[in-house]
Amino acid sequence: MLTGAASRGLPQQARQRRPGLAALAVLLVLGGALATTLLVMRADERTSVVRVTKRIGAGQPFGRDALQEARIADEGVSYWPWSQRDRVAETVATVTVLPGTLLTQPMAVAGDSGAVAGKTVKVGLALKPGQAPYDLQRGEHVQLIHVPGRGPGSLGPSLVVEEALVDSVSYASGSASQATVTVDSAVAPVVAAHAVSGEIALAVIRAQP
Repeated sequence: MLTGAASRGLPQQARQRRPGLAALAVLLVLGGALATTLLVMRADERTSVVRVTKRIGAGQPFGRDALQEARIADEGVSYWPWSQRDRVAETVATVTVLPGTLLTQPMAVAGDSGAVAGKTVKVGLALKPGQAPYDLQRGEHVQLIHVPGRGPGSLGPSLVVEEALVDSVSYASGSASQATVTVDSAVAPVVAAHAVSGEIALAVIRAQP
């Protein structure tokens, strides 16, 4: 039997160290710090743009009460920055803008740009099959719709003119191939630009029977 002094002299088993667990803990801490840093950096990449809060018809002024700030990721689209909201408030809409729309640069023009709301002009359209009803007639009222190509980052169809008057129609191979429409002068440049690029479509407005 060991005496008290002898028992106190026995070597105690050393605690085993686990370097793998320590390294894992360090990696978890570093990973958390990196994730936090990335979140902060991505938050800095978000930008403030103009969002429209009510319906604005083509040719109508926006006004300050129709504008709201929206924070979005910068996707390279030419949105109006929130810092220019006072300038936007003095512009007029080139297309019908619906509530909740993020305002892009082509949707607004200066009120003194020569595009005066209330004045009408005639715009010629070259039509491909499928861009207008085959039986389109002179005197009909139509909607003009921008149908962009399917390239990267392209937006969906959007209403350019809520109601335009068909002034004349030409036909080829049994369908409408050319048309002249009367539109508000405020939106005429946009209509012409879409027509040149072949990205305009017509939908006839007809009363319910």
